[in-house]
Amino acid sequence: MEKRSFGGTGVAVPVLGQGTWQMEDDDRASAIRALRAGLDLGLTHVDTAELYGRGKVEEHIVSEAIAGRRDEVFLVSKVMPSNATYAGTLAACERSLKGLRTDRLDCYLLHWPGPHPLEETVRAFEKLVKDGKIRSWGVSNFDVDDLEEALALAGPGRIACNQVLYHLEERSIEHGVIPWCEKHGVAVVGYSPFGNGSFPEPDSPGGKVLGAIARAHKATPYQVALQFLVRRPSLFAIPKASREAHVRDNAAAASVKLSADELARLDAAFPLGDEPEGLPVI
Repeated sequence: MEKRSFGGTGVAVPVLGQGTWQMEDDDRASAIRALRAGLDLGLTHVDTAELYGRGKVEEHIVSEAIAGRRDEVFLVSKVMPSNATYAGTLAACERSLKGLRTDRLDCYLLHWPGPHPLEETVRAFEKLVKDGKIRSWGVSNFDVDDLEEALALAGPGRIACNQVLYHLEERSIEHGVIPWCEKHGVAVVGYSPFGNGSFPEPDSPGGKVLGAIARAHKATPYQVALQFLVRRPSLFAIPKASREAHVRDNAAAASVKLSADELARLDAAFPLGDEPEGLPVI
């Protein structure tokens, strides 16, 4: 599995990882097997959040999956905006560490801009770094204005990543967010890379282009989509898979190498569109 430097952290992280949103709704044993198979295949970037999994169910799934293998994993979690005061962020991190049965997170994110002053959240993140509870911190669902505020508070080199919605039919972050992140050395982590249930239909205009390129590589349209979404050095993706067969398909995307012509065809088949008023989220 290809690895890239994760923003300014200097840590090499797999370009494809494993998301876990809504995994609590899947068969627990199957989800744990899938996560473990993903680790075996090099998908060692594992993403979760305190919001995911009613009553910490999801963090417990992750903790069981990575038990005995913690040092292999680049483990990411997120604080809910409603908890993101200075004291609330520290307390939320402690709860997540307990739920995940670990002594540190590799990256800790603010899930989206919220009601509390961002200065308090950033100050708490830096305290957690100093105390060894987290190795780095970042943000999620931040538009350019939000990123500018975070940069002004933290200074250069502190924001490790921005985790945002990104799939073939939702490329809005290419207007401003990706260029901003690349300028400031911030990794861009795309969540819901298959569109959360809205993947292009095979008989749609875009789906036909996707299918043709997939057949040329003896790959699946999903694998081609993943490779398009990580085509730049700043980009990472965290597809969710709750079945071993699905996670193996995701991992196999690493062997698909798209040509410049194929990237251009996909770019034309799934046009960027106009810049929206706000940042799209799920």
